[in-house]
Amino acid sequence: MTMKVGAHVSISGSRVSSDDETPPYDDIRNAVHRQRAFGGNCGQIFTTSPQVWAQPEISDEAAEGFQDETEEQLEGPWVIHSAYLVNLCTPKDDLRRKSKESMQAELDAAAQLGIPYVNVHLGAHTGAGVEGGLDNAASLIDELEVPEDVQILIESDAGSGTKLGGEFEHLAGIIDRTETDIGICIDTAHTLVAGNDLTTPEAVDETVQRFDDEVGLEYLEYIHLNDSKHDVGTHKDEHAHIGEGYIGEDGMKAIVNHPDLRDLPFALETPTEDGRGFEWNIQKVKELREE
Repeated sequence: MTMKVGAHVSISGSRVSSDDETPPYDDIRNAVHRQRAFGGNCGQIFTTSPQVWAQPEISDEAAEGFQDETEEQLEGPWVIHSAYLVNLCTPKDDLRRKSKESMQAELDAAAQLGIPYVNVHLGAHTGAGVEGGLDNAASLIDELEVPEDVQILIESDAGSGTKLGGEFEHLAGIIDRTETDIGICIDTAHTLVAGNDLTTPEAVDETVQRFDDEVGLEYLEYIHLNDSKHDVGTHKDEHAHIGEGYIGEDGMKAIVNHPDLRDLPFALETPTEDGRGFEWNIQKVKELREE
């Protein structure tokens, strides 16, 4: 099976194309071209700015073209990352309403684009407590109208402050509470700094087994493959180039070759710094892969 690996790419700007006959225009199809340029064959996008409350604006023409180009040029699948402002766990009515509206818009956009996943963090309970926060998140998820062939993925968190999702118990708790068919996206950097060792093959085996025992590998649908600039249990969320952070080459090699993980799609959110970006990191992942 071909390894599914790509990056979180931007959709912004004029239409990007290698075809000189294609006129420039702002279009979500930019993501497909950029993904290929980086050497990726699947990946992640924002449909709008993640820093503001905004609704996706995607024409039917662009959506159809995105689906056609994805089918022709990529292995897939894509995943949409929700806005950073979304907080499923919040006890605050206004923030809950805005979070629900934003999530519904992203789910509808996913259906329009033929994207199977919308990824979201649980958010912070801000005083409601772990149980209260998980109850809030589950009830909000169950109020959403999830289109057919679209699934919500809960992303693991670094676990700082009152944010939930840093512990596998939180991920199991949201699955147990909701009536909606949700999945999980594990971020390797978040998993490490939340207190789970991923630095050696033995540590990766142990962490994967613990995830299976507490959550269930059947719920794991996607992996954000990131190295970390901070060590185990620090709860500091800052990504590093693949193999050059605290997970390191041994840990990363073990992750991308682990029998329970290797066939899942990997999306990189690695930094662009030191003259290296997504293309370098995707190539590094491919070099670590054993066929």
